[in-house]
Amino acid sequence: MPVSAVEKSGRLRLDDTTVVDGPAEVVRWLRGALRLPLERGEGGLRLRVDPALEPEAYTIEDLEIAGGSTAGLFYGCQTLRQLLPPSALRRAGPTGWDVPAVRIEDRPRFGWRGVMLDVARHFMPVADVLRFVDLAAFHKLNVLHLHLTDDQGWRLEVPGWPRLTEVGAWRRESMVGARQHARFDGRPHGGFYATDDLREIVAYAAERHVTVVPEVDMPGHMQAAVAAYPQLGVGAVETRTGWGISSHVLNLGPESLDFCRAVLDQLCDVFPGELIGIGGDECPTEEWGGRDLQPKFTADMAEHLAARGRRVFGWDEILEGGAPAGSVVAAWRGPEPTLVAARLGHQVVSCPDLTAYLDYRQSDDPGEPTPVGTRLTLADVYGFQPVPEELVEKHLVLGGQANVWTEHMDSARAVDYMVYPRLCAFAEAVWGPRAYRDFLDRLKTHVGRLDALGVNYRPLSGPRPWDARPDAPGNPRTLLDRQTELREMTSRLPSGR
Repeated sequence: MPVSAVEKSGRLRLDDTTVVDGPAEVVRWLRGALRLPLERGEGGLRLRVDPALEPEAYTIEDLEIAGGSTAGLFYGCQTLRQLLPPSALRRAGPTGWDVPAVRIEDRPRFGWRGVMLDVARHFMPVADVLRFVDLAAFHKLNVLHLHLTDDQGWRLEVPGWPRLTEVGAWRRESMVGARQHARFDGRPHGGFYATDDLREIVAYAAERHVTVVPEVDMPGHMQAAVAAYPQLGVGAVETRTGWGISSHVLNLGPESLDFCRAVLDQLCDVFPGELIGIGGDECPTEEWGGRDLQPKFTADMAEHLAARGRRVFGWDEILEGGAPAGSVVAAWRGPEPTLVAARLGHQVVSCPDLTAYLDYRQSDDPGEPTPVGTRLTLADVYGFQPVPEELVEKHLVLGGQANVWTEHMDSARAVDYMVYPRLCAFAEAVWGPRAYRDFLDRLKTHVGRLDALGVNYRPLSGPRPWDARPDAPGNPRTLLDRQTELREMTSRLPSGR
């Protein structure tokens, strides 16, 4: 829902005869999105940049769209698509639609409206990633945090380290269901992105005003890399087949440090954004003799990135040893890390698991596929508040992010079911929330758009019989148990006061 929307009398028309005047990059995208020729000319659809508006703000007055930048224009055009019937969102079919005459003024609440996609646990082909970007952009999200590596798979090429994709990108089988059931499918899985694949994803996202923030998790969650190069760890291992946290981490010797610098250099060469994700979460210290070597490692990597004009983006565990100056913290372990990070002067992206982890089960219905985590309903996600009320340094909260961990999502179809329509609720929460009941009424119309876009969303009525995964049992958690666990997990955080 825009900040302001007033319907006027009359109808307008978009069809094969409509001409357009506006910036080339927006016009080029809009031609494809609407399947209309949109020849250049005056007197039809007018797109213009108005510097008086905030960069991502826009206005619509009949067939004139103004944006504070080309990003604002893009969001105005996405709203135009939502003013059309769902058939306008299909890839083929009749064209030509009536448009209601309206006056709309709109701007986002937060500058970081992100979604993280884990392609390490289950590899997602390039075409599916591009589709994921399209759907996120349709909902006016502007950051794709791409989780490229983990214990279960390495998904990018690094010059001079070929075994990362020859060995680390593949595992002999995958766990099925929550880990305490110890079930495996006996089927090899893997894949990786060539450097040109990643450049394509970055360029495609940029055309839709989505910044891709890459993440290679280090020094933990590195078993796939150690499988490829045992000298980086403390012994030979295989790419992890089960979920959970591996104790096989980097040994932080000279060769493993050089390796990490080479990885970061590759990320800097491929991804033009300022932020480079180094993870930093869930790193056991057993193989280091119990010593906590991570703070110095994080500082070394931050220094290397700074020499390339980049900054660290890391999970909130990097706060525990003192996050390097200039770091951006992804606060995931409940609301407390957002408070701590901001009070310590760090910019922070709020993504607490209790309201932003879209792998968590959507209801108590036994038909939900592989129910894990606490219950996270559509209403829960809509109620997401990135900025804690008691925080004074509110300006340091860049915004919010929903996280899509894919241990239990082995296909784009499975991702669709877990992500939509909850990501619709999240998108409105970080753009500018209204009343949930009003959102739910509008969502009943919006799912028709999701149908037209081919999204396998979870029906508002609940799971269908074929959505269940009896072969992949889950592990539902209570909210109280998880809150207790989070208090223990964040006990090492500095006070931030």
